[in-house]
Amino acid sequence: MRFCGEEEEIMEREMIIGITDCGSYKNYESWILKEPGIQIIKLSHKANNLRDIVLCDGIILSGGEDIHPRLYDRPEYLKYCEDIVEERDQFEWNVLEHTEKNQVPVLGICRGLQVANVFFGGTLIPDIPSFGKFNHSKFPKEDRYHDIQVDPDSHLCRIAGTKAGIVNSAHHQSADLIGKGLVVNSISPEGIVEGIERKKLEGKAYLMLVQWHPERMTDQENVFTKNVKDSFLAEARKHLRA
Repeated sequence: MRFCGEEEEIMEREMIIGITDCGSYKNYESWILKEPGIQIIKLSHKANNLRDIVLCDGIILSGGEDIHPRLYDRPEYLKYCEDIVEERDQFEWNVLEHTEKNQVPVLGICRGLQVANVFFGGTLIPDIPSFGKFNHSKFPKEDRYHDIQVDPDSHLCRIAGTKAGIVNSAHHQSADLIGKGLVVNSISPEGIVEGIERKKLEGKAYLMLVQWHPERMTDQENVFTKNVKDSFLAEARKHLRA
């Protein structure tokens, strides 16, 4: 029995993070589950479980295969591409349609940056070395590491608290033309796009797109890992409580 004036205690459910499927899915899952009070849903074109996205308070778009260049009107770039899974392209396109419509926070990692940039109307460099830039692919057994410069006026700079740092690298494609409503927030020394965010945050859900892999950085206290994860989860928690 609850007496007059006694507040009813409301138990908050655990936060649910959806992570898109990829060959290194377990890395992302382990990275997020290091934090308490979180459940994970694997969102996969293989399982065709897009319906489960309605349960999610935040979405991580994971790394993986190249995006088919016809999605950014450059079919002639197909010869520069490696593995492509068009079913995954379509599935994650549907994920982004849902997150935009329903104000769900998104963290895009590596391929996640690229598919989101294309979704918003941007294009990609299909193979960085072929287009005259230094190789950003991983070494045979480990990631590369390189410096990045961060726009001091960006949301990423406010999150990380610094205008420069070191991140890992394991990609052969990168953003070229930036999608509508988005802006570059960080670049490598030779000008490769390393991060993208919204131009205007007001009235829009959190969207942070990073070309590096925070889930497997050697130094998990690096601000471009820890602070990015913390900011994403904070926004997902707001969505949970909304």
